[in-house]
Order: sequence, then C-alpha cells, then structure tokens
Amino acid sequence: MKRIVILISGRGSNMRSIVEACTGEGWPAHVVAVISNRPDAAGLVFAVERGIATSIVDHQSFATRDAFDAALAQAIDAHAPDLVVMAGFMRVLGAACVCRYEARMLNIHPSLLPAFAGLHTHRRAIEAGCKLAGATVHFVTSQLDHGPIVLQAAVPVLSGDDERSLSERVLAMEHGIYPRAVRWFVEGQLRTEGGVVTQTGGEPQLVL
Repeated sequence: MKRIVILISGRGSNMRSIVEACTGEGWPAHVVAVISNRPDAAGLVFAVERGIATSIVDHQSFATRDAFDAALAQAIDAHAPDLVVMAGFMRVLGAACVCRYEARMLNIHPSLLPAFAGLHTHRRAIEAGCKLAGATVHFVTSQLDHGPIVLQAAVPVLSGDDERSLSERVLAMEHGIYPRAVRWFVEGQLRTEGGVVTQTGGEPQLVL
C-alpha cells in the first residue's frame, strides 16, 4: 500500500476530495498524515475526524526558509511517504527540499500551465481576455509552477466573470482531477520521459 502525506494551509478542500476518493474508490494507498504550516488551518479538523495523523509546522516559528524546510521535511519523513501532495499549501519550498521528494511530490495550480504561474491567476486570465481557464496537476520542481504536467482541466471564461465566479468553477474541476492524478500515481500509471508525463492506462490527460 502506498503512503500519502498531504500538505495544506487552509480549508483543505482538495485534501478532502483526495481522502474521500482514496477510501471510496479503494485505492492501493492510505493518506497517513496531513501537515499544515498554519495552526488554524480548517482542514486539520476534517483530518482528525477521519482518524488521520496531523501535525503543524508553523512557518512563523522559523527565522529562515531553510530552517522551515528542514523541519517540514522531518515531519514528512516521519510518515515514510511514497507520495507528498501539496493541496493548497501556500509556501514556496527551497530547491533542496523539493529535490528531496523529486518525482514523488504533486501540486495543483489554478491555471492552464505554463500560463499564469504564480498568484492571482484568475484575475490575470480575465484581464488577458482568455476564453479558457483551468487547473493543472503537475510534479513539483525547483522552478515554481513549471514541473511536468500530469493532468489538466479547462473551463470557459464567461462574459461577466470575476475572480470569484471563475475560481469557483475552476475549484470544482480541481476536486475531480486532483484525486484522479493521485490515483494514477499510486497505481503506477504515470511515466515521465524528457519532462513529459504519459498516463499509461489510456485515460485522457485533459478534461473539458
């Protein structure tokens, strides 16, 4: 059975969708821990209610990013994970920490990468006049929001959309594609060659 550790900073809605899919679909995996950098992260309550181990590595308690990264890695490694999943984890990790989990750390970003890496993705998509927006599951690398793409979902940008309305539709798609991508990993259905990820089971890597 694969062991999954999930990192959150807030309500953990993507974490919740992964936990529920893992249990409901009978994956060959367990979510063994949920770790947050914020003591007040609402998602920790859900994890506790599900009997999942939780821990807090408060980034405000550390003088440097390297010190925080080291403490976070120690907390992660205590659970011997096969996969680390960033689910609304709002901290940028240093290169050494990222390399520690190379090819076994996933993230989801609310844009169709490589477009609109970083923050304020929905506002930037609307301001650019994009007709499509979406979300991307990718492997984490030291280059922010530029790791190999596992799965994407696209939604139309509607006339009259604002950041909130567009983000709500994108988030609904995230709740579907993130568990799917995690399942592919734990079932051994991902192959990466030359920075390109292939789903070896024949499932589509774009959801419209």
